[in-house]
Amino acid sequence: MIRLWQYVRSALGIIFRHPITGTSIIPVLPDGRIVLVKRRDNGCWSLPGGVVDWGEDIPTTVRRELAEETGLEVVNLGRLVGVYSSPGRDPRFHSICVVIEATVKGNFQIKDKGEILDVQAFTPSAIPQGTLSHDHDRQLQDYFAGATTLA
Repeated sequence: MIRLWQYVRSALGIIFRHPITGTSIIPVLPDGRIVLVKRRDNGCWSLPGGVVDWGEDIPTTVRRELAEETGLEVVNLGRLVGVYSSPGRDPRFHSICVVIEATVKGNFQIKDKGEILDVQAFTPSAIPQGTLSHDHDRQLQDYFAGATTLA
């Protein structure tokens, strides 16, 4: 019984004392516009994305989260923009975010209405920089600069 408690305590420590892994997607339409979602929790525009589910790899998470939040389909996974791990980057919890560029297609359809209020495509100059959720301003700045960031 003591051994079982040690395993349970170790598992709880791993779950609650380690960062959560997630993704942000920079979805680029064929005309060069970038798709953003308006979050229900804070009302801010952000890149689509979310937590990697148990048993998923990053490409699967990117495809799933993009479909759930925007209705779009990945045509091609592009470059790795960066890995963002600062403990303060997400106000809800410590998370590590893998940011991927993706060429996308399809029609907007919000499937996760509990999380997303709106989906829109923006030309790069029309993105509401400075007001994006989390650290998505930095992620997009790094993307536009052609950087691959480890932060």
